[in-house]
Amino acid sequence: MLAILSVLLLYLFNPVVGVWYQKVYCSISESCECDFKPHIRDLEWDLYKNVYGQHLAQDIVSEEVAKFLQNKSPERPLVLSFHGASGTGKTMVSSMLGNHLYSSAMSSPYVHQFVPTLHFPLPDRVKEYRVGGVEELGAGEPDGVRSLRLLFDEMEKMPPGLIDVLEPFLGPSHVVFRTNYRKAIYVFIGTTGEEVINRVALENRQAGQEREDIQLEHLQEAIAQAVYNSTTSGFFQSRVIQQKLITRFVPFLPLSRRHVERCVRSQLCQRGSCGRTDVVEAVGGDMLYTPAQGQYFSTTGCKAIPAKINLFL
Repeated sequence: MLAILSVLLLYLFNPVVGVWYQKVYCSISESCECDFKPHIRDLEWDLYKNVYGQHLAQDIVSEEVAKFLQNKSPERPLVLSFHGASGTGKTMVSSMLGNHLYSSAMSSPYVHQFVPTLHFPLPDRVKEYRVGGVEELGAGEPDGVRSLRLLFDEMEKMPPGLIDVLEPFLGPSHVVFRTNYRKAIYVFIGTTGEEVINRVALENRQAGQEREDIQLEHLQEAIAQAVYNSTTSGFFQSRVIQQKLITRFVPFLPLSRRHVERCVRSQLCQRGSCGRTDVVEAVGGDMLYTPAQGQYFSTTGCKAIPAKINLFL
């Protein structure tokens, strides 16, 4: 007992011993305190350096995450909902969160990923999923930890009504099932709402305005209405939307050819072929763009680029 007390006193009054003690503890522990190592500056750098054409997503994610983590006792979880066409960077940004918040990145036991088509594949079993979904989607976490829960991709394939099992966890309740979930971050990812986002981007382009002139207030309520009213949305007539439990809807804009070519250049550099401007131009020219008149935006964003590079490299 005296030995333990001596160690505690050293920990409290000697910073060097305190750091040593924490390293030893974390070397044998899987606690969230040990794995949760947020690097907000690195997250911001990654967002602004490697995510192309998404000024709204860059600003919202970096600002909301930094603000949330600075609050030692948040009133409710941070809930972000990513929306936009395929290949615009939604999955990449969600991975960046895991990579920069936890020392073991996306393999951290405190990062939970869910794929509706894998975890909840049968729409006619929603009642059964709702019973098990409380534990699956919300519970089963130690009290008050900084966990990251990714309702990973294809929220449009989530059976309608299932997502409402999360309502108690997303609100300001202090405790649910004897556990505090207010320090968790929830991220929903889907394509529902892309029509609204693409229309605003197209109108902006046709008006000759800068892409950066598009503001969040132009899209926030429109996306909320789109996901709430769409029968193909996991948020269809959801209480999560009714109760305004989403902190921010994060729009991902359609990508132009210059953004696509930046994606190509980045991936070429990863392969050690940074100087292949011929491949950059060839891939950029081989992509399909919309609308027919103008051809402003890539129909697949950056998603098909690896395969295209293989054709021209």
